[in-house]
Amino acid sequence: LEKTGKNLEGRGFRVHRFATGAEAADYLVQTLHGTSIGIGGSVTIDTLGVSDRLCGSNEVFWHWKNHAPETRERAGKAETYLCSANGVSENGEIVNIDGFGNRVAGTIYGPERVFLVVGRNKIAPDLTGAIDRARNIAAPLNARRLGLKTPCALGEPRCHDCRSKDRICRAVSVLL
Repeated sequence: LEKTGKNLEGRGFRVHRFATGAEAADYLVQTLHGTSIGIGGSVTIDTLGVSDRLCGSNEVFWHWKNHAPETRERAGKAETYLCSANGVSENGEIVNIDGFGNRVAGTIYGPERVFLVVGRNKIAPDLTGAIDRARNIAAPLNARRLGLKTPCALGEPRCHDCRSKDRICRAVSVLL
């Protein structure tokens, strides 16, 4: 964690470490008070339970909670964007894979601030490992969770480089 944090900081990212998810959630609720927030699809954010807490003092746009078609667009135009990463290398490279492109777009362009919540389970030794984690762990798990009929969801949980209309890996970003 120390090495990854230092390398992220060396690449210009600000890093905050927390002993527990509850501490991270408290930090986000305090720090993001009074802003508009877009949230990208994220089991990590959902598990932390911050979205309900953020709704009390913020305008929150999350397509998992509000299924209106314009929610993804409004999330990308919010002051702050909040999501997780699918993989992070110890060298400080951040990898995300996305089905619609809204999450990768929200982390690259639009919001004034972006917060990525990353557990130690997302860290890989290098960029190849971080991409591998995104493609062969995160994407198949998300496809299964969503009940999709992709090869990675129905068969061996790994990327099959499919061309399924349901695939959730249409866009990949690497933040360096």
